[in-house]
Amino acid sequence: MADVDERRPLPEAVASGAVRGESVLEGVLERITFVNEETGYTIARIATERSGNELLTVVGPLHGAQVGESLRLRGRWTSHAKYGRQFQVHSFTTVLPATVQGLRRYLGSGLIKGIGPTMAERMVDHFGTDILRVIEEEPERLTEVYGLGPKRMRRIAEAWEEQKAIKEVMVFLSEVGVSTSLAVRIYKTYGDDAIEVVRKEPYRLAADVWGIGFKTADTIAQAVGIPHDSPERIKAGLRYTLSQAADAGHCYLPEPNLLSETAKILQVDAEQVGPCLEELVAEEGVVRETVRTTGGNQVPAVYLLPFYRAECSLAAALLGLLRCDADRLAAFGDVDWEAALGWLARRTGQQLADEQRQAVQLALTRKVAVLTGGPGCGKSFTVRSVVELAKAKKATVLLVAPTGRAAKRLAELTGHEASTVHRLLELQPGGDPKYDRDHPLQADLVVVDECSMLDLVLANKLVKAIPPGAHLLLVGDVDQLPSVGAGEVLRDLLAADVIPHVRLTKIFRQAQQSGIVVNAHKINAGRPPALTGFSDFFWFGCEPPADSGLNPAEETAKLVVDIVARRIPARFGLDPRRDVQVLTPMHRGPAGAASLNALLQEALTPYREGVPERRHGGRVFRPGDKVTQLRNNYDKGKAGIFNGTVGVVTGLSLEDGTLTVVTDEDETVDYDFAELDELAHAYAVTIHRSQGSEYPAVVVPITMSAWTMLQRNLLYTAVTRARKLVVLVGSRRALAVAVRTPGTGRRHTALAHRLQPAPLPE
Repeated sequence: MADVDERRPLPEAVASGAVRGESVLEGVLERITFVNEETGYTIARIATERSGNELLTVVGPLHGAQVGESLRLRGRWTSHAKYGRQFQVHSFTTVLPATVQGLRRYLGSGLIKGIGPTMAERMVDHFGTDILRVIEEEPERLTEVYGLGPKRMRRIAEAWEEQKAIKEVMVFLSEVGVSTSLAVRIYKTYGDDAIEVVRKEPYRLAADVWGIGFKTADTIAQAVGIPHDSPERIKAGLRYTLSQAADAGHCYLPEPNLLSETAKILQVDAEQVGPCLEELVAEEGVVRETVRTTGGNQVPAVYLLPFYRAECSLAAALLGLLRCDADRLAAFGDVDWEAALGWLARRTGQQLADEQRQAVQLALTRKVAVLTGGPGCGKSFTVRSVVELAKAKKATVLLVAPTGRAAKRLAELTGHEASTVHRLLELQPGGDPKYDRDHPLQADLVVVDECSMLDLVLANKLVKAIPPGAHLLLVGDVDQLPSVGAGEVLRDLLAADVIPHVRLTKIFRQAQQSGIVVNAHKINAGRPPALTGFSDFFWFGCEPPADSGLNPAEETAKLVVDIVARRIPARFGLDPRRDVQVLTPMHRGPAGAASLNALLQEALTPYREGVPERRHGGRVFRPGDKVTQLRNNYDKGKAGIFNGTVGVVTGLSLEDGTLTVVTDEDETVDYDFAELDELAHAYAVTIHRSQGSEYPAVVVPITMSAWTMLQRNLLYTAVTRARKLVVLVGSRRALAVAVRTPGTGRRHTALAHRLQPAPLPE
C-alpha cells in the first residue's frame, strides 16, 4: 500500500543513509522473482533513473510490496558469488513516484481500483506529473481523460481516500511487522477505531480478523506494552491453545494438558495459568466438564464454547432421530425383502452380496445407520441400491457430500442429483443455515457420502436439519484420514453401540484387477504395495547417490513436475491441470505443496508478456491457475465459498482490482485483490486437503524430508483419491516407513460418550 501523503519528488538513487555503512536506494519495483512464504525473504528487481534499462537486484524482507510501487529501501550493497552485485534490504517504505514513467507504472499496477495500465497511461499523458494532486484535490477533472466517466471518477476518488484512511493504521502496524494485507483487514474490521482497538485490546484481533492468529496479536500486544504475565495475555493464551488443539482435530483438551501447554507457549509459570482458567470458565469463555473416553477413563475436559455446543447438539439430534416414533419410510417395516431385492437385481443387473443386503435393509428400516468399507468393496453400489428402493416407494431422497467433487461423483454413481452440505443447508452470510431444527429439510431419506471428512460443526448443522421420522445413512471409509476440522465423527459413531452399522469387507472380483484397489488394501493392512504388474499403479524411484551432492527431495520434486507436465499427458492423454492432482504429505519442504506449486505453475502456467498477473505475498496469480479456497467465506458466491473449494482463475483485471475464479461447482466468484490471501495454488495440495475429492490421476511424492508425516492412513487416503491412475515418486525407504507407521492416536472427542446411555449407579 503506497504512502499517499508523501509529496516530495523521488530521487531515484541515494547513496547515503542515517546509519553508518547503510545505504538508501529508491526506485520502482518492476518484478518479484522469488518470495519465501514462510520467512518473507524476497528477490526482486527495481528500476532507477540512473540504472537506465538495467534492473537492479534487491534481496530481503519486502512484506506487502507490490509491483509498480516506488520504494525507499535501506540496506547495504553486497556481492553474491553467483548472482553478482545485490542490494541487501534491511527495511523499506513506500513513497509516491514523481517521474512520468514511475507514475504510469504505479497507477497501472492495480493498486487503485478503477485504474488499469491503459487508463493509467491516458491519465499521466493528460495531467503529467500533476496527476496525483488532481486525484486528491480535483478528482472531478479526471473526466477530462478520454474514456473516464463520472462513475469511474468517483470510484477512483473513493479508492484514493480509502488508501489515505488506511495509511495511519499501516504505519502503526508496520512497526511490529504486520503485513499490508492484514493492515487493510484490521482497518476494514474496525474502521476509525482500528488503532484504539490495537492499542487497548490487541488480543481481539485474533478472534475478529481472519489471518491474524494469537502469535501476531501477541507481538502487537507486547509492542503496545501489555505485560508478559498479564491475566489478559494468559486468558488469550488459553483460548489460543484450545484453538490450536481444534486445528489439530481435537474437540477439547484434558485440563492438565491445557494448563501445561499454555504455560509452555506463553513461557509463564504454570501456577499463573490455573487461576486464569477459572476466570475464563466463570466468564463462560470456555466450558469445563468431566467426560468418559472410549477406554472408559474419566477426563476433566475443557472446550471452546462452539465445539461443546456442537458436540452436545449433535449427540442429542442423533438420539432424537433414533428414538422418534414417526417413520417416513414405514413401508419398509413389513416389506417382502426377497421380492424387493429380486426386483432390484432385475433393475440393476447385479446381485447384492450378503453384507450389502444387510446394509440396504439397515438403511431402510433404521432411522440412523452407518456404512463403511474400503475401495472395491461395493459401497457405491450399495448406496445406489438404497436410493433405487426408496425411490420405488416414492420417497423424497436427498444425496449430499462434503465437497463439490464428491457430490458430483455421488450424482454420477446414483443417477440422481446430489449437493454439498453447504448448498443443501443454504448457509447464510455469517454461517447460519436456512434449514435447521425449526425449519427442517423436506426429506424422507438423507444419504451422506465421504463422511470421514465430516467435522463436528458441519455434522451438527446437517443432522439438526433432518426432519423427525426421516432416515439418515452415513457412508464413508473410516480408515482414511479424519476430517480437517475438529472431531472424528465417523469413528465416534462406529464406536457408539447405539448407532447401527455395517462394514463391507469383501473385495469384488473386478476390483481385484485394479492396482489402486489392491495396493490400497495392502497399505491399510500394513503391507508394502506391489509396485509392478498393474496398468493403473506406478512407482518412480528417485534416490540420488549420497556422494552426488543432490538433494533427494528437490530431485523428487523435479521428477514430479516432469511426470505431471509431460509424461502423463503423453502416455494417458490426461490434462495436467484438470485431470492430474499432486498430493503431498506436507505443505513445507522441497517436495511440499508450496514448493511444488511454484514449480508446477512455472511449467503449466508460466509468465507471458502482455498477460496480467497479480502478486500477493509469496504467490503470483495468473489466468489459468488452479486454486483452492483456504477459509469458509459465507459472504461470497450464492451460498458461501468454503475451505477446500477448488477452481480455475479465468480472469484478472488490474483496473478493477479483481480476480475471477470458476469453481469445481461451476460457480463464478470474484475476489478483490485484498482478499487474495484466501486463495492458494492447487496444482499440489496436502493429502489432508484432498479428503472427499476424487481425481482421474494422483501423483504422490514420498521423501524422508516428510518423515514426521509418513503414516499409513495418510498414504492410504492419497491412493484412494485416484480413479484411474496412481503414481508414487521418491524413496523406497520413505515408502516403507509410511506403510509400517500407524496413524497418530485418537483425537480428544466425547461424541461416542454422549451417545452412550448413562451407566447405572452402583
